[in-house]
Amino acid sequence: MSLFDEPKIDSHCHVLDPARFPYPADMAYRPAGQEVAPLEQYLQVMDAYGIRHALMVGPNSGYGLDNRCLLDALARGAGRFKGIAVVPPTITRDELIELRAGGVIGLAFNATLLGTEYYQGCGPLLRSLADLGMLVSLQVERDQLVELRGLIERSEVRVLIDHGGRPAPGAGVEQPGFRALLELARTGRVAVKLSGFQKYSALPPPYADIGPFLAALLEAYTLDACLWASDWPFLRAPQRLDVGPLLRIIERLLPDPAARRRLFWDTPQRWLGF
Repeated sequence: MSLFDEPKIDSHCHVLDPARFPYPADMAYRPAGQEVAPLEQYLQVMDAYGIRHALMVGPNSGYGLDNRCLLDALARGAGRFKGIAVVPPTITRDELIELRAGGVIGLAFNATLLGTEYYQGCGPLLRSLADLGMLVSLQVERDQLVELRGLIERSEVRVLIDHGGRPAPGAGVEQPGFRALLELARTGRVAVKLSGFQKYSALPPPYADIGPFLAALLEAYTLDACLWASDWPFLRAPQRLDVGPLLRIIERLLPDPAARRRLFWDTPQRWLGF
């Protein structure tokens, strides 16, 4: 079976459809051109690369706290999609239940944009998420996870770490933020997305400097808690990207099709509830 035909669950992608859902006027960054990503286009990507299901993450870029485009895609997905919504920390339990009914399984925490202090008072929200069987999709960079580690460990919520934790490329696997990420594997409640290489590599594709980070993540988390994601449509990417070459990176990392099935299908199916 071709790599592109192997069944996959994409654990991090976005939909942006400003023609149907205009961006709020106060957005600092408004994706345009090749970053515009309506559902119809992503369905073609899915068909080309064997993607059967996807976790759609509400983008801070363009939409901020406006989840209408995300919820529309979930409603039109015929069960193929689940969602991660962007909400304020003050969201109520009833509002979470309403989002869950619409296919949302968790919330996005983006410390790379909002900082770590923004989330320090979110303990009650994390308890509500845990009680409702929902999760957090957390994006951090460099050493930010050091400041958020205690919040995660004190909670009972499941956490997906976006884009390999976005370590500093020249600081090695012993940098404090990445060490914190590796140690969180012991909780059994944290998984990591092998994705977004362009967000932390110092080199152009195929990102020759990320190998030690990927190897360390696979050793700490094993394939039982690693998920693959495309990060389509590659918002703010420094160069043109496509899903196919990114999948080839995974093929070189995991040449055994059985190992890739765990990464592409078995593990995300279990973690995301497909």
